[in-house]
Formats: sequence, structure tokens, C-alpha cells
Amino acid sequence: MIKKAIILCGGTGSRMFPVTKSVNKQLLPLFDKPMFYYPLSLMMLSGIKEFIFIINERQEVNFKKALGDEKDLGIKIKFIVQSKPRGLPDAFILSQKFIHNESVAMILGDNFFYGNMLSPIIKSSFKKTLGCNIYLYPSNNTSAYGVVEFDRKNRIKRIVEKPKKTNSNLIITGLYVFDKKVSEYAKKLKPSKRGEIEIVDLINFYKKKRKLSVVKLGRGSAWMDVGNFHDLHSANNFIQNIESRQSFKIGCLEEIALNNKWINKKNILNRIRFNRNSRYSQYLKNLI
Repeated sequence: MIKKAIILCGGTGSRMFPVTKSVNKQLLPLFDKPMFYYPLSLMMLSGIKEFIFIINERQEVNFKKALGDEKDLGIKIKFIVQSKPRGLPDAFILSQKFIHNESVAMILGDNFFYGNMLSPIIKSSFKKTLGCNIYLYPSNNTSAYGVVEFDRKNRIKRIVEKPKKTNSNLIITGLYVFDKKVSEYAKKLKPSKRGEIEIVDLINFYKKKRKLSVVKLGRGSAWMDVGNFHDLHSANNFIQNIESRQSFKIGCLEEIALNNKWINKKNILNRIRFNRNSRYSQYLKNLI
């Protein structure tokens, strides 16, 4: 079972300049919570308690302010600074000591996942600890992402990065699982033309070794890349609509931790004090 996860909260955030000139985009609000709460909540729902956050320089204090005392969430978080963007697989090199000799999940801090059956599907897939798992979602915007093409026997044919033409609509989301050798393999990758090591190259490395599996996320689930203002606005509206019509919050870390029996009433009271006189605190009061 996967027990550790890396959450990527670095990068330049250039698609959201000038707002992200001074702050990580993952700290921006997504409705009533910081953006990074949502990928973190998905990993917590999947049973993960140990995390590495890859962040930019001088941002650790901001993440700690937004998060509060991690002990009151029943989780452990360490921060690693990435001095400049070197590509997604660089996270596995930076986190080699954290990964140690175990498989690890990695999720992008600007990805939003939602769905009633989503968590059980992902949690079930986390039982697989050999090779690589990638999570696919149907999209009409295939030219902006990595795409997986299949042959007539539904076997992986090839993986194409931002294709102009493709016969597949299944794109690779920002959630991945890699086995204990991932840091070793990441070190073998050569930089692309843009000067970074590429996640598609790492995935293809596993494909050549016949150690690549896919999990298809379809109807009943939602996935959004909220790394630009248009998609951020769409996700804001989505979350607001869901929360205004139902009596629960999406991405409430405290509620997940309480349901997992990682924390108790005392921890919730601490979190209420942390969030002061806010609607979020009112929701926490209703939990107890």
C-alpha cells in the first residue's frame, strides 16, 4: 500500500503572472480554501499521512501559515525547496531520502479531482506497489497534455506529448504512482529541448520495461488543471455550486482526518481557533 506522497507546489506559475510573481499559485484561493488543500485532501482520503511538499524559495513560511499545525491534521509534512524548475521527475531526485525504499504517489498542487467513486478507485490502485500507475481522464483538449493511445486490443500503444493529431481523448492527469526505483530512473533522464527532464520520458521508461499500468477515470468523476485563471474560475464555480447545494465541504482536511480517526475533538477545537471566526470554522464546529 502506498504510504507516502509528494505534492508539487513549485514552478514559476507563469500562466498566472503577475499574480504569481510573488507567491506560489498553489497558495491562491480555490473557493474558500488554498488550492493545495484539494490534492492534499485526495491523498488523505486515500490513506496517506506522510508528505513532501516541493516548493519555491522563501515560500515555506507561507505554506505553514496556510496549513497550521500538521499534528492537528494527523499528518506529517516536510518541505523541500526547488531552486528552479527542472521538470516534474526532479521531485523524485530531491525526495530520494523521503522515498527511501518504498513506492510513492505524486500529485500536482494545481490539480483538482472530485467524484463519489474517485477515492475508492484511487485507494484500490494504491495497493499496487510495483511499476508505474498513471491516471487518465477524457478531454477534448488533447493538444495541451500528454495523451495515451491504445491499440485494438486495448493495450498501450504509445504516449504522445501535446499531439496536434491523435486518435485518443485520454490525457494523463497530474496524479502518478511510481515504485521504489523511481529516483534511480529519474537520474538517468536527459533534459529535453526546453532544458528540463520530462515526466513523459519517465513514464515511457517504465513502459519499455513493461511496468506501466493505467487507471481510467471516467463518468462520475471530475478533473481540472487549475493552473490558469480561466480554469481556476471554472473550478471555483464548480466547488461553490456543490457546497451551496449540499451540507458538506470539498477538501476539508479536518473532516477527512477525523473520519480516518487520525485526530479527535481536541484537534478540531484547535483548528477552529486557528481558522477563527470564519464560515470554515463554523463547518468544523458542526463536525463535533
